[in-house]
Amino acid sequence: MLISDLIPQSAIHNRKLKDMLLDPFRRKINYLRISITDRCNLRCRYCMPEEGMSLISHEEILTYEEIVRIVRVFSREGISKVRLTGGEPLIRKGIVNFISCLSQIEEIKDLSLTTNGILLKEFAQDLKKVGLKRINISLDSLRRERFHQITRRDDFERVWIGIEEALRVGLSPIKINMVAIRGLNDDEIESFARLTLHLPLTIRYIEYMPSGNGEEWKESDILTTPQIRNRLENVGKLIPILSDPWDGPAKRFQIEGAIGEIGLIGAISSHFCDECNRLRLTPDGKIRTCLFSDEEIDVKELLRTGGSDLDLKERLLTALKKKPERHPINTHQFKKCQRNMSAIGG
Repeated sequence: MLISDLIPQSAIHNRKLKDMLLDPFRRKINYLRISITDRCNLRCRYCMPEEGMSLISHEEILTYEEIVRIVRVFSREGISKVRLTGGEPLIRKGIVNFISCLSQIEEIKDLSLTTNGILLKEFAQDLKKVGLKRINISLDSLRRERFHQITRRDDFERVWIGIEEALRVGLSPIKINMVAIRGLNDDEIESFARLTLHLPLTIRYIEYMPSGNGEEWKESDILTTPQIRNRLENVGKLIPILSDPWDGPAKRFQIEGAIGEIGLIGAISSHFCDECNRLRLTPDGKIRTCLFSDEEIDVKELLRTGGSDLDLKERLLTALKKKPERHPINTHQFKKCQRNMSAIGG
């Protein structure tokens, strides 16, 4: 039960709920991941088919003004961390001004963005100027030919130049997200780790999850985080690092003598649902309480029919009540989510 269920509605409406964003399992929810577009300039094999997929119409996509309003209201209730995702967020026009608006919301203490890096060279400096500090870059290979094979686009050099520009302008931390897939790119695990020896990068290894509308996911393709960690020991001794409040589920390490870091995210093997602190907002204005649950709470309809900020608060509380205890991967109840990852905010 939510603490707010025990308080008269009049009291809820007249005070901030920063300490009350608890779901039914008493997890404190303070993190909102926002997919601002389902468009992408890559066609990664594990995400979508080569020909692309049907897209949400522009009229159904939330405007920047609507997203800012949602974040303002939710931040007053306890959301303090926001990550912008896609699709590829940097392809949406006006994103720099949008991030500038978000960075001015006092309650948001951590504002970050996930990108595939193709447009990062053009945007890194402006993003830093308007208040973005942290950035995650999805990159599954350091080899041009394999990058082309995975993404169906020959853009590796653009991504690497974007990473160099992000380093130059001082975005920090810069995290490189690698989805490790057996038989596809697992022979590069050590190569990614060696980047941390001389660059201030955080390399994060993510277990391969069943999401997207790309090629069929198979459990045999998974490399678990313990298996990845064993491989990393070939590069050097792994020294554990104490987590900070913004780390999320990543287990942090540093190779002895390195200037960068290693992160391990075991969404399949570790099942860190008991620590989940996030909600997701889709491009068309639906709150999802779990990546692998297709239940959605509509806020766009509320915004476009004259709903008040109080109504938005109530919709947030409704979402909290519906957050499941855990995702159903590896159970008989599991089914692949109906939305593509690019339209969820992954």
